[in-house]
Amino acid sequence: MSNASASSAPHDPHQWLEEVLGEAPLDWVRDRNAESRQALAQDPGFEGMQSRIRSILDSDDRIAYVGRRSIGGDTAGDYYNFWRDAEHPRGIWRRTTWEEYVKEDPAWETVLDLDALAEQEGENWVWEGSTWLLPSRERCLVSLSRGGADASIVREFDPVTKRFVPSGEGGFVLGEAKSEVSWIDRDTVYVATDFGDEEPGGSMTDSGYPRVVKRWTRGTPLREARRVAVGRKEDISVSAYRTHTPGFENDFLYEGLTFFTNRLSILRDGRWHPIDKPDSASAGTHRQWLLLRLRDDWKVKGRTYRSGSLLITHLERYLGGEHDFHVLFEPTERRSLAGWSRTKSHLILNVLDNVRSVVYVATPPVSSEADSGVAWSIAELPGLPPFGSVWVSPVDVIDSDDYWLGVTGYLTPSSLWRGTAGGGSAKMIKSLPALFDAKGLTVYQREAVSEDGTRVPYFMIMSSSLPRDGRQPTLLYGYGGFEISLTPNYSATMGASWLEKGGVYVVANIRGGGEFGPRWHQAALKQNRNKAYEDFAAVARDLIDAGITSPRHLGIQGGSNGGLLVGNMMVMYPELFRAVVCRVPLLDMLRYHKLLAGASWVGEYGDPDIPQERGWLRRFSPYHNVSEEGRYPKVLLTTSTRDDRVHPGHARKMTARMQAQGHDVLYYENIEGGHGGAADHEQRAYLEALAWTFLWKTLP
Repeated sequence: MSNASASSAPHDPHQWLEEVLGEAPLDWVRDRNAESRQALAQDPGFEGMQSRIRSILDSDDRIAYVGRRSIGGDTAGDYYNFWRDAEHPRGIWRRTTWEEYVKEDPAWETVLDLDALAEQEGENWVWEGSTWLLPSRERCLVSLSRGGADASIVREFDPVTKRFVPSGEGGFVLGEAKSEVSWIDRDTVYVATDFGDEEPGGSMTDSGYPRVVKRWTRGTPLREARRVAVGRKEDISVSAYRTHTPGFENDFLYEGLTFFTNRLSILRDGRWHPIDKPDSASAGTHRQWLLLRLRDDWKVKGRTYRSGSLLITHLERYLGGEHDFHVLFEPTERRSLAGWSRTKSHLILNVLDNVRSVVYVATPPVSSEADSGVAWSIAELPGLPPFGSVWVSPVDVIDSDDYWLGVTGYLTPSSLWRGTAGGGSAKMIKSLPALFDAKGLTVYQREAVSEDGTRVPYFMIMSSSLPRDGRQPTLLYGYGGFEISLTPNYSATMGASWLEKGGVYVVANIRGGGEFGPRWHQAALKQNRNKAYEDFAAVARDLIDAGITSPRHLGIQGGSNGGLLVGNMMVMYPELFRAVVCRVPLLDMLRYHKLLAGASWVGEYGDPDIPQERGWLRRFSPYHNVSEEGRYPKVLLTTSTRDDRVHPGHARKMTARMQAQGHDVLYYENIEGGHGGAADHEQRAYLEALAWTFLWKTLP
């Protein structure tokens, strides 16, 4: 921090609470937890609600989502799934065959038991995923975190023998860090991690992510790995990876400059060659093709391509200077690209049309046109049932044109479909039974008009028979940041804890999100952050004006950036709400960039070290705007000690300040759980029950 900004920083008597594992801060946490347990966990309905939520989380009536892994040339392959239930609270990694998977009750083979491993090693391991060696899939790299933190250890795993490969046998093993590791071949990986003091100037960025990438050969110490790239400390992160599609293998270097800008370079003749693209555009490859997804308008060869478009061209010709594109997707005012995925021969585009999903299959030109970079055909995926939203992913991106399709809605239990790109309708494979009583409930999509006239859509789920008398307990949820879209989703715990009991649930698609593409997000960036808050207030007022609820019965909830949202709504619009549930939040916007991963979000919020930007951040910093004179809704703040993304100090300090000012605030901090707030189903059920109990005690 510069001297100027340091001298203007207000005195913070609660900054001592930022010491995450300090004895005094943790004693303070335990005292606050005890207060919340007394106020909420002693409620007559708490145990029943907690038990109901736990039974849903542990229920076998869930879809076991799988990924196919064909080891050593096995064309059929096994289907892998990670599963938690009452018997396996930390979870088991397991596999089955396709013939078994399609049965109602498949037979599974356990590959790795995390509960047994945790007991054996005396650690609370949380599963963070696996990275497979392609195309053979003979080995994989398994990531495990302590208590759910972002930082994890990495160990090589042999899926055939079902054992970790120790470093003494040449296995790749990394200590706890925020690492990026990817396979080059069976005996070599790219590794970006915390290399400690061996790197001049340090190996981590100001955001706490790796900035040094090395090439590490099996059987050699990590310290002997060869450096291949170094980023700047002010960058977000740097990593490298290889694409493994046979015949189209390439090595890439990714440099995250800010949260929304990056450079991508390709390895040629032993050197990294930057790909010519706007820093704000994201790039990817599919076989011989290069894809660019634009976040800003881009003028090339006299033509302007719109922000939010997806462009495709031939990679090698593009590297040679031929900048001719085919437009796979171009947005409209209410249509945006939610994402794209690839199968062996096709691309699948997931489009949001007024926050409802439509899926298209993109097919490349015939072989005679294969090098032209044009003439792709686009067709809507046929035969889909009515739905609220979908996700799409390949079954096996290297060997198959099959895809998975997940279908869900607020009142529609999730289902899993499988289809073949270019091969007709998908077929349902699995479906979730109804896990809460949705009888009489209806989903409405409405629009509110924000302060500047912008139309803001929102979803409302409620019983069609409820009177419009302004007395309905209503929970309004939002996020509004980082171009993340809130689409319809089946939440059994919300349904059982809120809708079944007569509550109204509302999801606001405010600016700052990605529902209508980059422009919707950019409209609420930095100094324009108030647009997200004005949108959220507009939805609240629309609910009140329609007679759905009233300020006495209206609560709000959000987490992470959504925690910042509801924190600002509390201090800026306290007259609209009765209750606030604020989870793993950012709240101190003058110090957020100094805490954990906070520096990586300067592109979203602004830089407090720049006086002009500090000015608007001060206006949107709940911690600095809460006052003794304010009359605020009742508040429940929750966070996790092990959250190494959003610092728990935000929630701790806000609670301390509000309590010192005499406001009605409760606080609960889970000692584990990472940014998700909980490490297992028991912890999750307890946290959920605290929040729903708080709302039911406050809003009726």
